Amino acid sequence: MSLFPISAQIISKFLTKSRINYCQVATALRPKKSKSTRKEAQYFSDAKRVRAIGGKGGDGCVSFLQLWCNERAGPDGGDGGNGGHVIFQASNDVRNFNHVNSVLQAAEGGIGSAKECHGKNAKHTVIKVPVGTVVRNAEGLIVADLGSVDLMFVAARGGAGGKGNRFFTTDKETSPKVCEYGPAGEDMSYMLELRSMAEVGLIGFPNAGKSTLLNALTRAKPKVAPYAFTTLRPHLGTVQYDDHVQLTIADLPGLVPDAHRNKGLGIQFLKHAERCTLLLFVLDASAPEPWMQYKQLMHELEQFGGRLAKRPHLVVANKMDVESSASNFEQLQQQLQHPELLGISAKMGHNLAKLLTNIRVAYERHKEQQRQ
Repeated sequence: MSLFPISAQIISKFLTKSRINYCQVATALRPKKSKSTRKEAQYFSDAKRVRAIGGKGGDGCVSFLQLWCNERAGPDGGDGGNGGHVIFQASNDVRNFNHVNSVLQAAEGGIGSAKECHGKNAKHTVIKVPVGTVVRNAEGLIVADLGSVDLMFVAARGGAGGKGNRFFTTDKETSPKVCEYGPAGEDMSYMLELRSMAEVGLIGFPNAGKSTLLNALTRAKPKVAPYAFTTLRPHLGTVQYDDHVQLTIADLPGLVPDAHRNKGLGIQFLKHAERCTLLLFVLDASAPEPWMQYKQLMHELEQFGGRLAKRPHLVVANKMDVESSASNFEQLQQQLQHPELLGISAKMGHNLAKLLTNIRVAYERHKEQQRQ
């Protein structure tokens, strides 16, 4: 959430300059409560490899009925119960895969017993996953796209219950002494991926100030430290506007040159960025030649392929509170000639209100283009 209110004059001036005619642009709200005091950082899991094992079917029973009037009343062994399935269900109750275990084991079916008592069928193990989850099999092929609420996918079927000796009774074999064991359930491996992780993804070199920026804009608490690769997993925060719209901002791990060749976090980082609707390039204005950071970032996105390099993006120059940043910012404007380049200081809170306005305008512009 924003720490500063945004005046209507700033919004109208920005919209006139960029020639965008929206009837309303909402104002980012102040956070209503303080940040959590817990020390553990909560990361965001947007992909997870799981192993789904269906429940074993119950064994059949060998039994013969004995009555007071007939000691050989015939076979009465019951069948075993069916094993449970492992099912993925799309739900709005969860946002990521932090709650999903690496091994998902369904319950076993009950065994059969005498007097033709069948074993109990096991309950299915239903795992809730976020809406928009894509399920890939071991070969990497998409086998399920859970794009709507309550949509289900059976990941591993449980084994059927084994037959008791009552089932094998025939005219010729009236006293069978055989039964079936319950077969094991399916054992499958899957890769769960989120189609969309956040509306805005922060992209930049290590120590560009991405975690500090997320800390200043939202109630998220990513780890902030003066060394490279402080962020190893994505962290998410939410910005709320006065028209009840919420935009999620993701702090992604730092990108290094040759990331498309899997250097550093490599392909994993680029896949995180691929799940963001809007990209926000965070450049270190205090570094020498900060425009080279932007060119290197764009080069990595282009080499990764797909439409990632053509995704709508904004550019901000962070650390404007440092003395050397002022001269670097002027050269950065000349080199990039980006119409929406903005100088900010996440540490001091400079220009964060205008940044939130730019984010909302760019997001609404992207939505309008998608409708057309």
